[in-house]
Amino acid sequence: MLSSLFLLFSVLVIENTLACTRVVYQGPNGTIVTARSMDWKDDIPANLWIFPRGMERNGEVGASSVKWKSRYGSVVTSSWDIASTDGMNEVGLVGNLLWLVESEYPDFQKDTDQPGLSISLWLQYVLDNFSTVQEAVEALGKEEFVVVSSFIPGTDKFTTVHLSISDKTGNNAIFEYIGGKLVIHQDMSYVAMTNSPVFEEQLAINSYWKGIPGTIMLPGTNRAADRFVRASYYIDAIPKTDDMKVVIPSVFSVIRNCSVPFGISSASEPNISSTRWRTVSDQKNLVYYFDNVLNPNVVWVEFSKIDFSENGQVRKLSLDKNENYAGESSQDFKTADPFQFSGLE
Repeated sequence: MLSSLFLLFSVLVIENTLACTRVVYQGPNGTIVTARSMDWKDDIPANLWIFPRGMERNGEVGASSVKWKSRYGSVVTSSWDIASTDGMNEVGLVGNLLWLVESEYPDFQKDTDQPGLSISLWLQYVLDNFSTVQEAVEALGKEEFVVVSSFIPGTDKFTTVHLSISDKTGNNAIFEYIGGKLVIHQDMSYVAMTNSPVFEEQLAINSYWKGIPGTIMLPGTNRAADRFVRASYYIDAIPKTDDMKVVIPSVFSVIRNCSVPFGISSASEPNISSTRWRTVSDQKNLVYYFDNVLNPNVVWVEFSKIDFSENGQVRKLSLDKNENYAGESSQDFKTADPFQFSGLE
């Protein structure tokens, strides 16, 4: 008990700048839905992109960059049009990038024989290449390349994130670089995650709170540890059904409960940042929802209406100026050149 309380106190004083939450709903008859919030102290422009199969990519870190051709099409949310930070591929694998200030990546020397992948492409690499969590865990666990981080362009902020993935079976994995080493957590039960602390400590915090009935008391602040506990409790408490008219609003209600009201910030606690947008991925029916807090309408894309073939086109739905769309919006995407992923200069 004392060690759990000490850990909880330690988490409350961690300072970071991106305070996101991610949660996975596991319902009957293969009903799997993943939701996340994106929190940031400043505006973080986001657009939706459709990427077809067969796209040639490289890791953007120099001569030894990993190279691949995408096996699966995907719909992703970009940040600043320099990175894929959230998305789902055409077979229902979902990826979410969340900030983790404790991240430390392996050393990398540009233009040597060491294969590398820019962190801006980490999530996209997974969506392009894998259909299940198990496939991704087995492949990334071989560590055939290193993830290479760098400063967010135009800032003095070094990128430190961890990656969560979930598939249509409800399996989950979290990838973190701690002390320069890749740490992988994989389990069906890993349905909640926030930005900090490292995932192993998040599980310890949750174990402490499981002894306190959620109907009596739940931690209510905007801090990462409290959001983790609320996400973990509420995603299990909402109705277990395969009626998507109930599931989608229920999951939205959970991720909104873990969001930070717009305009909230604290100079002394930079881990408290306003929620900018949220996504909900229906992995059974392949529908991707996007919720911009500055727009009263939720936008969604039904994958059945998208051409993901190699003959399909890269298409973009511009949302970074708070454009007003509503409902199923696949017809509103415009043909566009793919954005340039950030990498090493």
